[in-house]
Amino acid sequence: MPHLSDLARQYKDQVIVLGVDVYEDNKVSIEKIKHFVDSMGTRMDYRVATQDSNYMVTGWLEAAQNREGIPITFVVDQEGRIAWLGYPWHLAPVLSKLVAGSWDINNALVERNLNRRLNALDDSIRYELMNFNGNPDKPHDLGKPDSALTLINKIVLEEPRLQYAPGIAFYTFSALLKTNPHKAYEYGKKVLVTSTYEDPSDLAIWGPIAAWSERLKLPAEIYELGAEAFQVKINQIVYPEIVDIASIYRKMANMYLLAGNKTKAQYARQKAVESEKVLSLRRQ
Repeated sequence: MPHLSDLARQYKDQVIVLGVDVYEDNKVSIEKIKHFVDSMGTRMDYRVATQDSNYMVTGWLEAAQNREGIPITFVVDQEGRIAWLGYPWHLAPVLSKLVAGSWDINNALVERNLNRRLNALDDSIRYELMNFNGNPDKPHDLGKPDSALTLINKIVLEEPRLQYAPGIAFYTFSALLKTNPHKAYEYGKKVLVTSTYEDPSDLAIWGPIAAWSERLKLPAEIYELGAEAFQVKINQIVYPEIVDIASIYRKMANMYLLAGNKTKAQYARQKAVESEKVLSLRRQ
């Protein structure tokens, strides 16, 4: 809300920002919604509407085959066309180009359709790869990492843009941890700097490390990579006021400790303390 408010003020003579209340419980009255909006003050400094039917859900969200859930942003251009839709935290550069007249609506549509296709492929493949991952709660079950890598190589050969996609990355990194940790490290470094249909996946790195660290003898560089993954996670946070960043820093500190890097572990702990202070001030 504060982010949208900033954009509304920045483009007040060029863009209308309208928030629409959807999926509301029938028991919540218009008066209660209005009271909430009024209580936000300048943090919600744009027009707000509530639907009196299901049209916004059926005619917009469902019609657009929205997979992102809410909040979701639709941008309607001067000609009444949907020029872009996506998460509101990606909105600023879109508005900048639209206002400047440099936004390419056709390219945006091609990119969205490609990303949706990659997302759907990545999601469908995850279920196959689960069968090879093993059970971290069973002492001797490491799954079938070689079989997982064989399948992944086949998939990536057919669609190279999936190589670092979140689902593929998670299972590739997990399999490499069990077969060749140094290759896992090299692959993981690329995952953390490569965008696919979404931003680089930090979970694909720290998730497998957390799941398998007690079962595998992992080198220090893997734990350093896990700490880097938590930093990537922090860097991608657009709205820090709604995220417990301190807990992420504490997990980062633990990774550094496992890597034997006490200096960086202490730094991460200090950042956790600072983040808690900031959060406490915001709540006041």
